[in-house]
Amino acid sequence: MDESPPLRWLYFDLNSYFASVEQQLQPDLRGRPIAVAAVHTDSTAAIAASYEAKAFGIKTGTPIWQAKAMCRDLIVVPARHEEYVRYHHRIIAEIETHVPVTAVCSIDEVACRLMDNENSVTQVAALAARIKAGVAANVGEWLKSSIGVAPNRLLAKIASDMQKPDGLTILDAPSLHRRLCELKPGDIPGVGKNMEKRLAMKGVVDMARILSLDPREAREVWGNVWGERLHWMLRGADLPERPTQRRTIGHSHVLGPDRRAPDRARLVARRLLMKAATRLRRMECRTSLMVLTVKGEDKTKWSHGSRLVAAQDSFTLLSVLDRLWARMLGEMAEHRYRQVSVTFLELSPASEAQLALFDAGTSISAATEARRLSLSHALDKVNNRWGRDAVTIGHDARGATRSSGPKIAFTRIPELAEFSE
Repeated sequence: MDESPPLRWLYFDLNSYFASVEQQLQPDLRGRPIAVAAVHTDSTAAIAASYEAKAFGIKTGTPIWQAKAMCRDLIVVPARHEEYVRYHHRIIAEIETHVPVTAVCSIDEVACRLMDNENSVTQVAALAARIKAGVAANVGEWLKSSIGVAPNRLLAKIASDMQKPDGLTILDAPSLHRRLCELKPGDIPGVGKNMEKRLAMKGVVDMARILSLDPREAREVWGNVWGERLHWMLRGADLPERPTQRRTIGHSHVLGPDRRAPDRARLVARRLLMKAATRLRRMECRTSLMVLTVKGEDKTKWSHGSRLVAAQDSFTLLSVLDRLWARMLGEMAEHRYRQVSVTFLELSPASEAQLALFDAGTSISAATEARRLSLSHALDKVNNRWGRDAVTIGHDARGATRSSGPKIAFTRIPELAEFSE
């Protein structure tokens, strides 16, 4: 391996992104402690906090009731995910004017591969300054970012976390080992509390020890090939990224107090399924496994799946959901629900799906499937033309079941079309 790996990656990480967008859109919120929440209830948790709120110890995941106790002046702002997606696309477009975006890693993070004529320390510092200035001037002055530059994408991400907010950290070859030794094992992406405990049980309690592991030891400590890959990447090796593919499609919703009774919660579950089914068809996929998850007010949880012949039409999927819901009602003691989720798994390309011949419980004729799918596509077109829930199946979705649009799981950026579904 090259003893002096060149700087190859720039990692751009927006600071307190959702909260910063709200402060950009609402100048009266600037400089004030705010928490962004999914719904108007103290029982939910913050999905983002401004740096003014973080100064009080409030962070993503802090219950709103607790956040209010930590900061009396806290302002709770309802999430507006469509705005976050719009700003995301504007920021990507701005970055592209300075350097090509190689990978969109999340709603607030992108990675850019550097060429040989732009990767000296002086050049990347100037490039980072131009990107920050461009975002401030052309997208929003309140949108701050931290940028990391390093020989590979993993190290660049680590570097972007080393100085927040509004930081720039360059991990070049001469400083790499020394700077990494200043960190904790938990600063490595993917190393959570459970992994830290596992490492500690093997005598690995600091970064210096991690960096001293040889490839065989690293693989043994981590328990898989990732340990060996990490060994080389922490030394600057720019290993190729492993290809990934979408494995699930789903939606989840935290229920407001007025939607927690079984009949109201069921309508929300049906609404989530309809949104997920539209995405399934847009992606030209089918699903062979549906999972319904329901969490009660008392923190109990029910989660079960049902297999089906690979399908993508709303009618077949709704019938499976109805069976799962009936089962949940019979098995779950709690009858006030805090959250519902619908997830499609075992995805396959629509072009590869074939009807099962002998599964009488879930199979349908080719003609029936064609009619259901044709009608589902027609519903998609009407709702896309006239707005979300213009046409529904089996209930009036106006009011109680109408949602505020798709939610963002950070690693998945919704298409803007989803906000009209």
